[in-house]
Amino acid sequence: MEKTYDPHAIERHWYETWENRGYFAPKGEGAPYCIMIPPPNVTGTLHMGHAFQDTLMDALIRYHRMRGDDTLWQAGTDHAGIATQMIVERQLNEQGVTRHDLGREEFLDRVWQWKHESGGNITRQLRRMGASLDWSRERFTMDAGLSAAVTEVFVRLFDEGLIYRGKRLVNWDPVLHTAISDLEVVSEQEQGHLWHLRYPLSSGDGHLVVATTRPETLLGDTAVAVHPADARYVELIGQTIELPLTGRRIPIIADEYVDPEFGTGCVKITPAHDFNDYAVGQRHDLPLINVFTPDAHINDAAPEAYRGLDRFEARQRVIADFDALGLLERIDDHALMVPRGDRSGSVIEPYLTDQWYVKAAPLAKPAIEAVRDGRIKFVPENWDKTYYEWMNNIEDWCISRQLWWGHRVPAWYDAEGTIYVAHDEAAARAKYALPADLALRQDEDVLDTWFSSALWPFSTLGWPDSTDELKRYYPTSVLVTGFDIIFFWVARMIMMGLKFMGDVPFHEVYVHGLVRDAEGQKMSKSKGNVLDPIDLIDGITLDELLAKRTRGLMQPQKAKQIAKATRRDYPDGIPAFGTDALRFTFAALASTGRDVRFDLARIEGNRNFCNKLWNAARYVLMNTEGQDTGLDAQAPITLSLADRWVISRLQRVEAEVAGHFAGYRFDLLARALYDFTWHIYCDWYLELAKTVLTDASAGDDAKRGTRRTLVRVLEALLRLLHPIMPYLTEEIWQTVAPLAGRAGDTILLQPYPEADDARLDPLAEKDMDWVQTFILGVRRIRAEMDIAPGKPLPVLLAGHGDDDRRLCTANRAFLDSLARLQSIDYLDDSATVPESAMALVGNMRVLIPLAGLIDKDAELERLTREIGKLEVNLSRCRAKLDNANFVERAPVEVVEQERKRVSEMESTIARLQEQHARIGAL
Repeated sequence: MEKTYDPHAIERHWYETWENRGYFAPKGEGAPYCIMIPPPNVTGTLHMGHAFQDTLMDALIRYHRMRGDDTLWQAGTDHAGIATQMIVERQLNEQGVTRHDLGREEFLDRVWQWKHESGGNITRQLRRMGASLDWSRERFTMDAGLSAAVTEVFVRLFDEGLIYRGKRLVNWDPVLHTAISDLEVVSEQEQGHLWHLRYPLSSGDGHLVVATTRPETLLGDTAVAVHPADARYVELIGQTIELPLTGRRIPIIADEYVDPEFGTGCVKITPAHDFNDYAVGQRHDLPLINVFTPDAHINDAAPEAYRGLDRFEARQRVIADFDALGLLERIDDHALMVPRGDRSGSVIEPYLTDQWYVKAAPLAKPAIEAVRDGRIKFVPENWDKTYYEWMNNIEDWCISRQLWWGHRVPAWYDAEGTIYVAHDEAAARAKYALPADLALRQDEDVLDTWFSSALWPFSTLGWPDSTDELKRYYPTSVLVTGFDIIFFWVARMIMMGLKFMGDVPFHEVYVHGLVRDAEGQKMSKSKGNVLDPIDLIDGITLDELLAKRTRGLMQPQKAKQIAKATRRDYPDGIPAFGTDALRFTFAALASTGRDVRFDLARIEGNRNFCNKLWNAARYVLMNTEGQDTGLDAQAPITLSLADRWVISRLQRVEAEVAGHFAGYRFDLLARALYDFTWHIYCDWYLELAKTVLTDASAGDDAKRGTRRTLVRVLEALLRLLHPIMPYLTEEIWQTVAPLAGRAGDTILLQPYPEADDARLDPLAEKDMDWVQTFILGVRRIRAEMDIAPGKPLPVLLAGHGDDDRRLCTANRAFLDSLARLQSIDYLDDSATVPESAMALVGNMRVLIPLAGLIDKDAELERLTREIGKLEVNLSRCRAKLDNANFVERAPVEVVEQERKRVSEMESTIARLQEQHARIGAL
């Protein structure tokens, strides 16, 4: 092994080896274990959320693969309709061409060309993360097999009356000219206005005042609503108002939707341009008047004066006209949530249009029961409440999109608009007995990408064909996903799986949190706090990081703010941490259901953990390579207390890790492995083993036993760590495994360690606890009295029993070596005890006479000086915090840092004063 751990020297080599040798393909003889990757967008790059959840999935897959399960992690990507089409359209626009100039077929050829050339970026990045997906089975939602599955599902649902075409409100992107899903709408608070407008009563006797944030939509108002119990307006219910600017008369209706405490208690109702108003309109049979074109200009349904105006121009014109008529009551500043398309950035409009829908309620009922009766379990369990809430209030699903890239709706129309749904045009003619000369045109729309993703668990396995893979791996084992797509994806997979496979698509849903920055803020480009997992692996200079974070920002002031924060947080850029340190950090932070606060300090600590393991392995190899490690089963061995203890502790951590894998407690799993590796194996066992190997009085059997324990425990530990830290463990294992008698080409296919109760040794653990307490007691005294680490110390034992004598005698070599002892003497109850520092080991007192070890007066003087310096600094820090100007004007992090310094100095002073008093009393 190289002297220094260098992740880049090993990672690419091992991944290529694993993939080229086909190690990721299913091959276990045990029960099937299958995970479907949430298919990332083919347009995408790996972000922290991907890296986080893919680490957890890979850990599960590697764990079950090593347990001998027939393990499949299904690879694949999503065609990402809107995102992909936008990328290719931008490329065309840069050439002065639009998709309409090319036509549909040539444009789609361009998209496929882009996909083949650039669409594999995210899969390459997944490989960098060590994701052991079966790439030989990689699928794409637009490949021929999955496209056939999509068409089959659409046709079957249509024939059963579960898919229909209808006119309803949708989220409409006026830039992209398509309906979009709720998940593609980003609503953020923006500063706007609330306009209070007067609507004259038709009776001529006064007016009602309504408040609106979208005055332009009043051109489509069809009612004014009040609460039925609002005494102010009860007598007006059923009357009408004259809708200004339109020449139309609309009714005053009563509906409990209205909040009488908000504003004037009067609400304008525009059923064609507001989702809540649409529901009110349905209840009262109100007409729907759409006043927008697809690009959010005013259409011909509005008065002529406003036709052709952009919606925001129309807003200003409407307000000006109201003001001119004396109907503008007032304008208030108002903060409101503005919905914008996540791709276009355009303000989204509720828009009345013809779309294709799935009747959701009949599919939702069995999906609800599947969770209720335990066939599907959410982890953590509380997410089932969110699932029930969504599913019990489910509305029909809009599945059509006005795009060119995607699965085209398999529906054809004749000149009269009659709809014919079938697998293709020839099938439509045969199905509906249509004459050959009847002209048909195919629907222009494509299907929502969530529609094809809903079929992912079975379409990837070959459905609608009855393949061997489908029979073997469906239902899958677990779905690992974020809570934000429980409804959009998880629920729809459950509905479709039950409908078309007659069984649930997975047995468990592990719901993880979102990855946030160190302050708990959501990572976003606009905040400038995004971390790229590949940058964490490879490192990035400050200049490169600044360029990445400010690229594409249109506001210079925003770019300056982000640059300033970046320089403050990463003055030296981001060092290369390697994949294993990043993966271990993700696992350690994966507390069930909670969001993840990602801090570079954590990954730096875990890079140190990687170094610790590397250096420990080098030490073991230096003491075992070319030596007798007990491979000959006939060779006698003797196990020391330390050997028996570490073997016993290994069984406990093996059992603990298995339980944490079963419960998806990756954080507890990582902590258990970290503690065993760092504290049990490295800090204690290696030092104890060194004592045996360097002890001239230890026989060959004892040294052989220790060498065997060194390599076997390390080899087992590498297998325990492998699912989380694949590269480092593989590299070390290749050298350690032969010394431990373990045969095989790769750690990836080795059996995962399982606890053996027969190897538990409670007595060894109890005795070693005594030894550790003794050694730690002496070390504490040495530190408190500022005694040099290498100075041998005389020790007196008082209050000891027979067991203490036994343990002291049997483990004298460990005590002398690790506590650096000069001598041990036993005192009887009548002995005079000299001035000593004391530590307790059970009821036994460990005494270190201080005569000749420390200069009492000099030590007291030293402590006094140190306390004095700290008190001066403490006084300065307190004065800063008592200064109101400093607290109010300094950055929050600076103030918090000052408070932290005060707390630390107070703690240190208290400890030093306690030590001063102890020495002074000697």
